[in-house]
Amino acid sequence: MKRMNQYIENVFTNQDDVLMEVLRSIEDNGMPSKSVSPTSGKLLTMLVSISGAKNVLEIGALGGYSGICLARGFGKEGNLTSLELEEQHAKLAHENLKKAGFAEQVFYLTGPALESLENLVETKTRYDFFFIDADKVNYINYLNYCIKLAEPGAIIVSDNVLAGGSVISSDVKQKRYTETMKEFNHFVASHPQLESLLIPLGDGLTVSKVKTV
Repeated sequence: MKRMNQYIENVFTNQDDVLMEVLRSIEDNGMPSKSVSPTSGKLLTMLVSISGAKNVLEIGALGGYSGICLARGFGKEGNLTSLELEEQHAKLAHENLKKAGFAEQVFYLTGPALESLENLVETKTRYDFFFIDADKVNYINYLNYCIKLAEPGAIIVSDNVLAGGSVISSDVKQKRYTETMKEFNHFVASHPQLESLLIPLGDGLTVSKVKTV
């Protein structure tokens, strides 16, 4: 899987100075190196653009890498709401989104994501695109909230669903969230309100479309 991803990255992505600077800023601030892969980031941009999404919700900001990829998809005509547990991470992400030209189009809600999601449900906020990339134990909870907040036909993308390949093979080093991801994959695949497919880019992305009634 690693060799396949490297081949795809070499052929289909180019050096991106803006995103490279984001990675450097994450390292300089002592934050974990957990941003999406270049190929996953490019896919996010393409999916937002292809779907025509204008109101995007991101669960897990880190340093803003995925946020920039999402914002590039809607350009100057959309907005990104990003949920982030750590105030320091949200601040850095906002600085990086500002450098990328999206300062006025991104909004950060800090604190536990489940609390922020519940508040959004109460205010009847709706989104047409979601990206889940936060604590794995709550992926099913996050997915359920996204469905509540979704416009008909909305897209939900979930990252790290292959858990480094450990969901596929016992020969691969198991991660602490391997079983959680296995459960999530079966849950999303069989959910009656979703049409989903796992795409093996990066650490695996599940792309789901919320069915219209």
